[in-house]
Amino acid sequence: MLGFEKRWHEGDGSGKVCQVERGECEIILCEDHARSDRARLFVELTADGLAELRRELAERSVPSREIRWGYDAIQILDPDGNELHFPLSE
Repeated sequence: MLGFEKRWHEGDGSGKVCQVERGECEIILCEDHARSDRARLFVELTADGLAELRRELAERSVPSREIRWGYDAIQILDPDGNELHFPLSE
């Protein structure tokens, strides 16, 4: 829903490490059974990037909400319940 594409996946798709990217943003994801809790990822964007994020959230109907977690942020929960936080400019 957020426009990331998988670029590689260990073990030809059967491994526990993969990389997703969108534009210049690359994220390496790793599944670790010793850490079965949900993850939280903070992504700081430029003012233009934040405006683009808001536009795409609306266009793609991505569920999100504004929260206060030490600062104002946009929160998105991925399908697995992981949290993505995008700090808002103050």
